[in-house]
Amino acid sequence: MNDITLPEIRLRAMELEDLDLLYTIENDMAMWDVCTSNVPYSKAALTEFITRNTSDIYADRQLRLIVENGVGHPVGIVDILNYEPRFDRAEVGVVILKEHRHHGYAAAALRQVVQYAINVIHLHQLYAIVAIDNHSSMTLFQNEGFTPSAELKDWIRVGNDYKNAVVMQLFLEKVG
Repeated sequence: MNDITLPEIRLRAMELEDLDLLYTIENDMAMWDVCTSNVPYSKAALTEFITRNTSDIYADRQLRLIVENGVGHPVGIVDILNYEPRFDRAEVGVVILKEHRHHGYAAAALRQVVQYAINVIHLHQLYAIVAIDNHSSMTLFQNEGFTPSAELKDWIRVGNDYKNAVVMQLFLEKVG
């Protein structure tokens, strides 16, 4: 892992007060190319998601956490999703609001999620699927110890075209 000094952050459960943050992120059409959603979400649908979410990865098979900076301002979200208890693995994704990118928040959030996965969920591995041309995300995951393990051909659809993605894996028993 990279030894640079990262900003102070806190990961916390979603609250109704995060509705506008989720609305902004989920309805950002630029993000639709890197996630499985390609439809806008209403505030009513997101309110229901927040209120129904148990923040229990065992029940929901996913966990969405809000990333707050050192003064308690939300700057993004981090997801642990596609949790597979039989195989002790889960996918991880990080989204930082545009105005807060390139300040180390994603790396700090990823480090905290890795520690949570080791110490609380006791996962064997975390993985991320990253578009082959998403150099910022590739660098983020590689700097945090993830290694590319497979290339997925035509994995991500962008308009009428497809692009490849890379599976980035981190085996957690190798993390200190």
